[in-house]
Amino acid sequence: MARTGGAETVDTAAALAGGTPVVALESTIVAHGLPRPDNLRIAGEIEAAVRGEGAVPATIAVLGGEVRVGLDAAGLWEIAEREDVLKLGVRDLAPALVRGAAGATTVASTATIAARAGIAAFATGGLGGVHRGAAETFDESADLLALADAPVVVVCAGVKSILDVGATLERLETLSVPVLGFGTDRMPGFYLSDSGHAVPWRVDDAAEVAAIQRARRELGLRQAVVVANPLPPE
Repeated sequence: MARTGGAETVDTAAALAGGTPVVALESTIVAHGLPRPDNLRIAGEIEAAVRGEGAVPATIAVLGGEVRVGLDAAGLWEIAEREDVLKLGVRDLAPALVRGAAGATTVASTATIAARAGIAAFATGGLGGVHRGAAETFDESADLLALADAPVVVVCAGVKSILDVGATLERLETLSVPVLGFGTDRMPGFYLSDSGHAVPWRVDDAAEVAAIQRARRELGLRQAVVVANPLPPE
């Protein structure tokens, strides 16, 4: 039978119990976003970067009919190398668990699982959003609705530049998801430091981000906080 409660690595469980910072990481970029063998190497480098800042990385995925919050070396290898790894949004989690599938989590499902596991921070690349021409196609990423009900801090490089960034910002406003520009007044567009759109709020240090999240918790708000951190110039 599928285990839907989730399983944590020893490092992740100990960190959450002891108050050590934990950073959630998505696994879709490992399984589907990067070519082999670079994907496994880069996944390891990302986890090492998190550890280098004093936090515990928790790459999230589905393996063996259960949600894994944090992967050991063998689990990370499976996500990177197996040919049958599915891409799992929130809607796909339950069927994948029941069938015992292997699956990589998207921004939406990673944020959802991280919030339920008690993880406060999630680092990723570019967010999904409203596609160009969505007025006719209704093509909108599930990331947006998930962020409206996952109270985590999502640190990202903004919205993917191929999307309608302006419409995505409007949609996030409608969903009451705050967007903070980290050291910038402009919304980054993944590989672009400036997508051509302003951010509603600018913050210049991590302490202010933490204070904003604490204030939101005191208010009982359920949305994520998007921290748009542009790539460095080099």
